[in-house]
Amino acid sequence: MKTLQIFDPAMCCSTGVCGPSVDQTLVKLAADVAFLKSKGVTVERFNLAHQPEAFTANHLVIAEMGAAAEHLPIFMVDGEIRAKGTYPHRNEMAAWFGLTAGVSELKMAAQPCCSGEEGCC
Repeated sequence: MKTLQIFDPAMCCSTGVCGPSVDQTLVKLAADVAFLKSKGVTVERFNLAHQPEAFTANHLVIAEMGAAAEHLPIFMVDGEIRAKGTYPHRNEMAAWFGLTAGVSELKMAAQPCCSGEEGCC
């Protein structure tokens, strides 16, 4: 199975899911990472504040992250950059590994379900 490497901006802890105001994007990412791991994907996650050597050791990350790290996070699959500057959705990450995420986006119905007849709603 392929390996996913995530190069996160500087955060207070390894996942960013800590402190008084938790970013819901990072909560979703934690669940997405758990999903990928459950499907056999190896996930390595690096935090700029705690593991700067992982960033400096990777010439692609150094070239792409920007002077002020404005292009982080960077997502790599087997050494190839797949996303940068944003956290991709589970469906996108699953597709990188030939997986089906099992979670679909909810969409609004084109027509309301209620026709207005009595007892409809």
